[in-house]
Amino acid sequence: MGVLRVSLGCFIFFLVMFLTTCFTSKLYDVRNEWHSSWWILKFLMSIIFTVIPFFVPSDYIQLYGEFARVGAGVFLILQLISVIEFITWWNNYWMPDERKKQSCSLGLFMSTVCYIASICGIFVMYVLYASKTSCILNIFFISWTAILLVVMMAVSLHSKVNRGLLSSGIMASYVVFLCWSAIRSEPATQKCSSQQQNNAHGGWTTVIGFLIAICAIVMATFSTGIDSQTFQFRKDKVQSEDDVPYKYGFFHLVFSLGAMYFAMLFISWNLDGLPRKWSIDVGWASTWVKIVNEWFAATIYLWKLILPVVRQTKVMDHEETEQQMDNSTSV
Repeated sequence: MGVLRVSLGCFIFFLVMFLTTCFTSKLYDVRNEWHSSWWILKFLMSIIFTVIPFFVPSDYIQLYGEFARVGAGVFLILQLISVIEFITWWNNYWMPDERKKQSCSLGLFMSTVCYIASICGIFVMYVLYASKTSCILNIFFISWTAILLVVMMAVSLHSKVNRGLLSSGIMASYVVFLCWSAIRSEPATQKCSSQQQNNAHGGWTTVIGFLIAICAIVMATFSTGIDSQTFQFRKDKVQSEDDVPYKYGFFHLVFSLGAMYFAMLFISWNLDGLPRKWSIDVGWASTWVKIVNEWFAATIYLWKLILPVVRQTKVMDHEETEQQMDNSTSV
């Protein structure tokens, strides 16, 4: 309940920032100064909003926990889209095209490293988490991840898609990491979990790893917040010099959703019971959230590869239909 109360305070603070900056478009706007300065006032506001939820009845906090599950899921979707857009940009930057005859040696090297790391990760997970035939669920998770790797590579190398190996290699490493993280979140009481053999220092290892993950999530939240152009419906708008560099409202909205996601990590997505000591982000709820996140990431990436081909096919069919109508009219 304490975690949810702190999360609620952070959510309210960023929600207020969202409401006060959501329509900021110019640098000379007063709301631009409110977003970029007034740090002492905003620091006091954050403290006040963090303290207020501790006076709210527990029933309302429990209701916020249910709402936070949905918000955390939305945050994961936004983060996935931002990560995939970054992977696409990286692939376009390092791989050559017909107009730019630049070297692709670094891109090929990075794709090779990513695929080797992904294959090694699959092999290590089989050895550590699926060495017994009774570990059916882990075998399914790892095997399906391996299938996703093959499918992503095959689609990206298809003649109609032709996106190369770099983007699919980075995505392969990402989905393997998500699979490993999901299996690591399985309860330590399970016979297929290697955490049950950990010594007393395993708890500190879990906390240190979790702190590193928190830093990574903070960076991902910040990068997603300033990546508002990815989520715009119209991307052909020309930006002038006095326009804001990114959408301030969207930035604070992402951080408000990120506050919900942090809460779900600390309570392992479980609102019904208390987690075990040193068991941060551990439980079947956390495991399935990460597995679904992995499958959803692969689905979005594959759809992003196939979408241009589908659009091109529809355009060609439309042009052929118009041409046939013109021919029939002329006859």
